[in-house]
Amino acid sequence: MTDENKKTQVGIILVSHADYGSAMLRTAEFILGQQSDCSSISVDVAHEVSETVRRLTDATQRLDKGAGVIILTDMFGGTPTNLALSLLATHKVEVVTGVNLPMLLKVFTSRDKELEEVARIAGEAGAKGIVVAGSMLRNKRDKADS
Repeated sequence: MTDENKKTQVGIILVSHADYGSAMLRTAEFILGQQSDCSSISVDVAHEVSETVRRLTDATQRLDKGAGVIILTDMFGGTPTNLALSLLATHKVEVVTGVNLPMLLKVFTSRDKELEEVARIAGEAGAKGIVVAGSMLRNKRDKADS
């Protein structure tokens, strides 16, 4: 496939309180290997909000190669999400909240799809990654014993 025919992939930005996003990105790369077109931005007391918005805007512009950027944030209603949502009107982005490792891994392996599809996949993977494991195992054991 030539560079001209190569489909661009969705860029990925993790925006989180403190170092949560950067730690998650390092963990994903430990599992999948080094990834391109991704970044992590921390929201913390060391940076003014205006500086964080500038860093987020710069990262969005740098990572959008035509397919858009998915912004994964730690929790709905928090400052990282609110800052990310401020880009919806001016950039080709989608914001998905509640990022967890299963979500991030799935996004990395699905980002050759359209931005809206990647966002849908992210939401599903994040939800599926949350399991009350003890209860699930007890239920399976109880059914097997019946």
